[in-house]
Amino acid sequence: MARLERLTAYPVKGLDGIELTAASILEGGTLAHDREFALFDTDGEVINGKRTALVHDIETDFDPETTELVVTTPDGDGVEFDLETDRERAEAWFGDYFDESVTLERDRTRGYVDRREMGPSVIATATLETVASWFDDVTVDGVRRRMRANLEVSGVPAFWEDRFVGEEAPSFAIGGVTLEGVTPCGRCVVPERDPETGEPTPDFRERFVRKREETFPAWADADAFDHYYTLMLIARIPDADREQTLQIGDTVEIVDD
Repeated sequence: MARLERLTAYPVKGLDGIELTAASILEGGTLAHDREFALFDTDGEVINGKRTALVHDIETDFDPETTELVVTTPDGDGVEFDLETDRERAEAWFGDYFDESVTLERDRTRGYVDRREMGPSVIATATLETVASWFDDVTVDGVRRRMRANLEVSGVPAFWEDRFVGEEAPSFAIGGVTLEGVTPCGRCVVPERDPETGEPTPDFRERFVRKREETFPAWADADAFDHYYTLMLIARIPDADREQTLQIGDTVEIVDD
């Protein structure tokens, strides 16, 4: 049976995710706490993994109840910030770390997702397992951390998420909440790096593209994909289904097939 296996939010854009048992859907159509905070430079550009591999050198954890962010540096030192009340100190610390002036901003209605008009990202557990099998010394959890999906669905075949884009694509429901596929996710430089070290995996993109083309599922609409360096679905939650809650274990069903 298809079910929601994992639910992950990324409280500070570009930094580590947190595993949740349940998450509400904001009025803007995104998950609560997902990219709720973001670091910006003096030009208003976001600081994330696309911009600098330094994000891989720190580990972070976040408590949604207390808004406390814990940062662990490569030498094992830790520092804590309450992002509600201690934002200036956090800005100073991250400014020193990235060696530039930064501001920490917050958006509680939608978060700083890349695609402002869209919603959660979705991938199948079997997709992650298949991609991991394409590379030596790359684990399923490593692929999971490289791809950074919000919703992971088990009990479905690899690349199940590809069927939800294209002219005649169905939608699907998780626990009664409808999700409509909008676009496959074209990948950036981040998946090419080891999430632990930030070091690039040799020939990652080339092998990925070759294997993705070889395994492209018959049920997917090829015209909806601009290229094969894509993985994961970006979905949209209709207005009527917002401000509901998704929970681990919710059943997943295809609708409008």
